[in-house]
Amino acid sequence: MTKPTDEQITALSTALETFTRRYKLADVGGKTLNLLDTQTLLYVSEHPACGPTDVARYLGVAATTISSVTDRLVKHGFLERRRIESNRRSVALTLSPKGEAHVAAYARAHDDLYRMMLDRLSPAERGTLIELITKIAYHDD
Repeated sequence: MTKPTDEQITALSTALETFTRRYKLADVGGKTLNLLDTQTLLYVSEHPACGPTDVARYLGVAATTISSVTDRLVKHGFLERRRIESNRRSVALTLSPKGEAHVAAYARAHDDLYRMMLDRLSPAERGTLIELITKIAYHDD
C-alpha cells in the first residue's frame, strides 16, 4: 500500500475541518453542554447505576475530572447520585428526567443530522462511506 501524499493530507484536513464546522451539534434541547458532559450523560444512559469510576475509565479521563463533571451535571439537574446501601462510600449515577430528555433530544438531533448527510448520497455511496469510516474507526495498529 502506498503512503498518502501531502496533497491528500491537505485535502482531507480541509474537508474534515469544514465537515466538523458544518455538522457540529452545539445546542440540543435548549442547553449547551460540553463534549465531556454529553459523553457522560450518554454513558450513564446506557449503564444506569454505574459509578463515576466506570465513567472515567470508559472515557479515559481522571476520576477527579469526572467528579467535577458529575457535580456540574447534578447541579444543573441532568444527573442524580444515590448512595449504594451495600457500600456507603460508593455512588450510583442515574439520569434525571431532565437528563433523559436531553439524551433523547441529542439522539434525535444526531439521527436527523446523519439522515441529512446520507440523504445527499446515492445508496451505493452511503454503503461506501459507512464501510470506509468503519474501516478507519476500527483499524487496530
